[in-house]
Amino acid sequence: MDRYSDTLLDDEAVDEDSSLNITESAEHSGADPHANLPVYRTIHRPLVDQLYDPEDVSTVYCLLVNRAQFLREQHYQGHLQTVSVTRATLCEILASRVLRRFDEDNSGLAGLLLLANILVAGFEPFQNAPEMIARTRPNALQWPVQKRGGYERKITALEVAIISESKTLLSSSACQKVVDAVYRGQIIYTPLSFVDIIPDHYKHLPISLYNPRKAPILNHHRLIVPRLRNIIEICQFAVLLLFYGLTMVYRDGTNVTSYEAIFCAYASGWLLEEFAAIIEHGWYVHTQNVWSFLDIAFFGIYSTYFMLRTYAAVVQDTDLATSALDILCVAAPVLLPRLAFNLMPDNMLFISLRAMMRDFSVLTLLATWCFAGFFLSMKWLIGTHSDHVIDVPGSATISKWMLWIWFGLDGTGFEHSVDFHVLLGPALMIAFAFLGNTLFLTVLVSTLTNTFAKIVENATAEVHFRRAVLTFEGVKSDSIFAYRPPLNILALVILLPLKFALSARWFHKVNVGATRFFNAPMLLAIGLYERHQLWQAPKNETNRWYKRTSLFQWTFSGFSPHGDIQAVFDIEPPKNVFEGSS
Repeated sequence: MDRYSDTLLDDEAVDEDSSLNITESAEHSGADPHANLPVYRTIHRPLVDQLYDPEDVSTVYCLLVNRAQFLREQHYQGHLQTVSVTRATLCEILASRVLRRFDEDNSGLAGLLLLANILVAGFEPFQNAPEMIARTRPNALQWPVQKRGGYERKITALEVAIISESKTLLSSSACQKVVDAVYRGQIIYTPLSFVDIIPDHYKHLPISLYNPRKAPILNHHRLIVPRLRNIIEICQFAVLLLFYGLTMVYRDGTNVTSYEAIFCAYASGWLLEEFAAIIEHGWYVHTQNVWSFLDIAFFGIYSTYFMLRTYAAVVQDTDLATSALDILCVAAPVLLPRLAFNLMPDNMLFISLRAMMRDFSVLTLLATWCFAGFFLSMKWLIGTHSDHVIDVPGSATISKWMLWIWFGLDGTGFEHSVDFHVLLGPALMIAFAFLGNTLFLTVLVSTLTNTFAKIVENATAEVHFRRAVLTFEGVKSDSIFAYRPPLNILALVILLPLKFALSARWFHKVNVGATRFFNAPMLLAIGLYERHQLWQAPKNETNRWYKRTSLFQWTFSGFSPHGDIQAVFDIEPPKNVFEGSS
């Protein structure tokens, strides 16, 4: 382009037909000035080939960062919204194709390890930036100051894919291969989190393949395997639900029962774990879980109950204590479905319900805001004509009438509309009924139907996206997750002060020792199970330690008429089967 500019400025070459001659000289020549351009090579060289570098595992991360930026730009650059969305989509497609290229060129366990380094290794956007740019970067105080051994401010490509909702990439076979390996614990690594309540970053576990037969029998790192954490969390929630039921059955407004005391201690520890999960990877990532809105609802209900119950115990107010227990009763519609969400996180009904609850909440808040004017009009009208009304309705009564009209439950508000004003009262009620009951509910149903249809249409991508979120959040960095509720409260009270009193090495020793002590039975069971069941030893292995005992060889397929369908794949076929010889 420079040589073209120089030619135009210096030579001002113009043909006889008054057209500019864009050549290196003003002389007419029969040679094509573009004859040396590699047209054929460019045609047959895809864009992926230009981006793909076998030695650079950060390409996917960089493309996803660009996608996130384009998606952000579309919100405040209205004139470039379509262009930004197109660019974001192109970045996701290129990232998927580059990741697939890595998968195709690298097979086996080595290829799996390479893919894991692409998706769960941490990168920093300002990595190796020019010194001038590095000096003008945003203030480091935007991030919590926690030493992580050189891994500060790093983010993984998998996390960027989640926050940018790159569902095409996350549903690809290469990405799901890594997600599945991390979920099962075949790929192990030290996760990178936003902030930890009890940070212990003395040792950084590199991305590697896990060998259960070479690991210690009490391996505390297995507590952060997503599949095992999912089982642990389900059991923890079942215990919480059990204590909640016992508290409600034996509730007593005059005294705090033993069941209620245990429930309060356990629920407080459970909420502490949920709070740690929120701040570890941020609010946006945590709310991608299908049950996040249920946790938020329970947090609000339990916090209100606990504060009222504590205050009632201090002032010895029996009525207030009974009211606190009444508030706790409202948690039942939240806790019971929560267990179903945990057991079936891939169910399309639950995934759709989460998205529809989000849309429903937004539309309801907007409608309440807009319809608040009707309430104020009626409130002021009844105040003006209160002398002519025998029983003046209060704010609660007016709100109740409007709510009934909104959902079409009762028409009492129409009967009393003349009490506000002979003409204006009925007019306001009719307008509210039309806008609220007819127009708003129609828009609400249409919006929720559209949301459900979109999710069902992309069911596979949605399921893979939720599975990636569950896996990414399941690998915990905070040491507080190693302690079961309510022991995590005790760990917070004891270990956090020790963090400032001990060196990093000794704090790590104390933390690991306490983790293994309190989780010894669980870690022993996990170690024994994985040594026998997880990634079987090579078939030629002669050491009896690697062989399954009769207990682990037992299978129930013999009780099924279709048991041979499963059994035929459990026996390794001889080599002559593959060689075609008899």
